[in-house]
Amino acid sequence: MRETDVPSPVDLRDPSDAREWERTAQARPEREDIFRAFAAELQVLDRGELSVLELGSGPGFLAAHLLGAMQNLALTLVDFSQVMHDLARCRLGECAKEVRFLELNFKDSNWNNGLGPFDAVITNQAVHELRHKRYAESLHMQVKRVLKPGAPYLVCDHYFGEGGMANSQLYMSTDEQKDALLRAGFKDVAQVIQAGSLSMLRAA
Repeated sequence: MRETDVPSPVDLRDPSDAREWERTAQARPEREDIFRAFAAELQVLDRGELSVLELGSGPGFLAAHLLGAMQNLALTLVDFSQVMHDLARCRLGECAKEVRFLELNFKDSNWNNGLGPFDAVITNQAVHELRHKRYAESLHMQVKRVLKPGAPYLVCDHYFGEGGMANSQLYMSTDEQKDALLRAGFKDVAQVIQAGSLSMLRAA
């Protein structure tokens, strides 16, 4: 029997749900450690203008941190919710003028058409929004197609297991996430950081 998708408890396209998610997300202290890790991983690329795609960019928390920590960053934000993009524009202020906002759903098979190539793709707390872990490998394959050769893919999400989340259909263990990335064609996969229930992997 085919496993069914896990329904979402919120509608992130709804303004009230999106704003409540934004409010509660700001209370998670481990996110700052994760944001610093994203910035550190991008800073070592040591290029001129760095083209970076963020999947599931939400209300712009990570984007704001990166734009404050880095120069010469060409940032493309992908989210399926126009409400989230509106919240991100508000958060980024004048910096929003330098950011490309794309309203795309990475659950769609053709979301990546015409995108890239990028120096890096990043995603934070978004892979589980596929609503079942069986879709992760396909997403990772799509990401690989928009990356420059050898460019990094930084994947951070809640993990399943001790100290993490309890739903084994929605969330993956760190090893499961590594395996999905390897099956998607990435050759070098390593954990960057674990903070609270979040685990970040670098794949190239």
